[in-house]
This record gives sequence, C-alpha cells and structure tokens, in this order.
Amino acid sequence: MDTTNLFRLDGRVALVTGGSRGIGKMIAAGFIAQGGKVYISARKADVCFATAEELGPNCIALPQDVSTVAGCKALAAELAKHETKLDILVNNAGAAWGEPFENFPEKGWDKVMDLNVKSPFFLTQALFDALKAGGAADRPAKVINITSIDGQRLNPWETYSYHASKSALIYLTKRMAARLVKDHINVTSIAPGAFASEMNKAARDHGDAIARGIPAGRIGIDEDMAGAAIYLASRAGDYVVGDTITVDGGLVHAALGTSIDA
Repeated sequence: MDTTNLFRLDGRVALVTGGSRGIGKMIAAGFIAQGGKVYISARKADVCFATAEELGPNCIALPQDVSTVAGCKALAAELAKHETKLDILVNNAGAAWGEPFENFPEKGWDKVMDLNVKSPFFLTQALFDALKAGGAADRPAKVINITSIDGQRLNPWETYSYHASKSALIYLTKRMAARLVKDHINVTSIAPGAFASEMNKAARDHGDAIARGIPAGRIGIDEDMAGAAIYLASRAGDYVVGDTITVDGGLVHAALGTSIDA
C-alpha cells in the first residue's frame, strides 16, 4: 500500500461555484495546492477574476450567475470551451436570508431555495456528460455539495428558507449519489460550521465570542475546510458516497446540552 499521493489532485480538473471568496476560495486554494487545475465561478466578474489572479495560473475565472437553470447551462457551455471532462464539481454558491416569521417575504424564500437547492441539481445535470467523461471505476469523478450544520440543527436566527434549503440539499446529496454512482460519479457533501465569510458575518466579525460556544474552542480556518474537501475530492475519499461530513469543531455532534434538572 502506497499512501504517498493519496491526497494529491495532479491532473484533475475542478469547478468551484462561489469560488471567489469565503469557503469556495478556501477549497479552490486547497485543490490548487494539491496539484489541481481549478475553475472558479461567481456572480461578480471583477471579484472572480481578481481571485483567480491571486490564486495563480492554475486558477481560471468563469464568472456566471447560477441561480437559474439558464445560468447553469451557460456555465457548463463555457467550461466545455476549455475542457473535455470534469473531475470535481463543488456546488458552493449559496445565499441566506433572515427575517421575522411575520414578515418573511417570498423573495427571501425563492432566492435562497433557487441558489441553494435548485442550482446544485441543475448545474450537476448540465455537467453530467463532462463528469461522466472524468469518472472511471477506479477513479470516480466527484460532486461535493456545500451544505451547512444549519441543515442538521437549528440556529438562533429566523433563517427559514436557509434552514429548509440546507436540509434539502443534504438529502438531495443522497438521492443524487444513489443515481450517479452508476456512472462513476460520487456525490457527497460538507456541512460547515462557523467559518469567517461574507455569509457568516457573525464568525467573521465576532469570532472569539462564537468560539466560546464551540467544543473545539475556535472557529474554523482555511485548512479545516480545504482538508475536508481535498479528502473527498482525492483518491482518499473514493469510497465515500452520499455522506455528509460535518466540519464544525464538534458543535453538532459533541456539544453538551444544558441541564434542566431541578
């Protein structure tokens, strides 16, 4: 048994949506460090190109809004101009919306559900042929959906559509995995906890306070997220199918409850 290159991604082509910042950028940087060629996509073209320049020649920007089926198809068509196959797809682009129950708007439901649930499904569908071309029995292609611990437990905020979307994506991961494994495509998900990002402003702006409620005693850092994604994307994760890996410092599975004994 040779584990020397177990986590390497040499010769592998990846696409990371929402890859210009936050968790997507962490994953893209990790893949590149392991030898991968990474295309990043984001709605804001200027930010997408700036990140690609920062991450170096093995990072290529493909700006696109994937919140619609047409956008997903357009991104797949653009990638096809550059690559004949795709080894790794990371469905990371996402949105959140918080508002009191009494006032929660339809647009706060539709925007979040479209980007967080519809987009991963239809982008994977649009890239199906490319993923099949990248997959083989001894080296499956990978689809990694970025879910959330908010799909596994409640947070204190009224983020109704976000909770629903991430719970749905965790189960959609299982359903997609059951079908796509037949074509040598492994579908899994990562459920992040507190990582500093534009979406998680609490962790970004109040990391020390948030850390006090996490069993590990800190919020997540870039290497934590990159490590989990590299594991699933590389040979090391080839036998993992349909599962969700929780990367949260123990908040979901190792936090002690509050006693209410009299």
